[in-house]
Amino acid sequence: MNQEILQAIQEELPEASRLVRYLYDHPETAYKEVLSSRAIVDDLKKASYEVEYPFMEKELGYGTAFRATLKNGPGPSAAILVEYDALPQIGHGCGHNLHGPLSVLAALALARRKDLFSGTLEVIGTPAEEEEGAKLHMAPAGIFDNLSLAIMMHSGSGHYSQTNMDATALRCYIVEFFGKSAHAAGSPWLGHNALTAARKFMDLLDARRDGFHPGTIMSEIILDGGKQPNMVPDYAKLRMEFRSPSMGELENLDHIVHCCAKGAAIALECTEKFTLGFPDFNDMVRVPALEDKITEEFQALGKPIEPAAPAGGSTDVGNVSYCCPTIQPIISITEEPYSLHTPELRDATLTDHARDQMAAGAAVIADTVLAIFNDAAFREKVQKDFKAAVARKKG
Repeated sequence: MNQEILQAIQEELPEASRLVRYLYDHPETAYKEVLSSRAIVDDLKKASYEVEYPFMEKELGYGTAFRATLKNGPGPSAAILVEYDALPQIGHGCGHNLHGPLSVLAALALARRKDLFSGTLEVIGTPAEEEEGAKLHMAPAGIFDNLSLAIMMHSGSGHYSQTNMDATALRCYIVEFFGKSAHAAGSPWLGHNALTAARKFMDLLDARRDGFHPGTIMSEIILDGGKQPNMVPDYAKLRMEFRSPSMGELENLDHIVHCCAKGAAIALECTEKFTLGFPDFNDMVRVPALEDKITEEFQALGKPIEPAAPAGGSTDVGNVSYCCPTIQPIISITEEPYSLHTPELRDATLTDHARDQMAAGAAVIADTVLAIFNDAAFREKVQKDFKAAVARKKG
């Protein structure tokens, strides 16, 4: 662990801690992170980053993303990712008010000690992670192409931090069924019940579950099931999401979903329509050389670390991971086993323990970025592992 970076982390820690509290006190939900993004951008400008803000406003449809760049001579390019949106009602129950400033802290420390590396460092603000994450649009736009590294951490709980956050691939559909209305008592035989078609669609999905691959998750809710019970519903609408450990298996699930919908629609003499809810969330391309490096860095600080847990949820960082070597360790901010998206985790971000963990996590990020900039053999190993992992995923 680089001692100059550790010193720089301590020098910038008061500002990062102020930012943690500011975001906690001003929680802003997806697409509306105006105060949050501005506060982060102001800190980066003071550290001599060249800032594009708003960034990709036309493509995203909102102006709370940013890209800050520190050009520091010839060399590779690396990016530190920043999240800062809150959840409705409970605020920062996912800990973005801590792990967003954690990324900023690493960026400020590296700017303070830019004598330690040569290359280009980007800090990319990626809003709306809790909804249609900005990374879903940034990745296909080429924002992460040609980077030697993209890195951030995510808040977590328990005794151990984790080397990475594994993730499932996710697809979301709005599924509509169209039938024919009729009086539900006087002449139901003249109608075609769209709600029943929707229900049978879900029944058929349940019937297929015993043939799903391990790690498959499928969930549906009815958004519109008719207006009143004495009318045969001529329209029904569902929102569904399904997840898989790989993008390849996601396509197999997609085929099953469409077959079940078509079968239900035929049986009820209805028609069906699929609309993609938002771009797919990719699964995570894991890079062993990066996970080994994260383990080494945490152990150097005396922090307990364990391998990534099996994939459960989804993250738009997965989309970044198909573009360049990417890692998102989970930093434990409390010994208590709090779930994400809870008031308990939100309030844990303000503790002294969380502050210490933020400093440790920022040091791990900064030291990993330095290794990418300064160690050609490590950089080549990371790239080799990345290409092999992508090939396995696509194969």
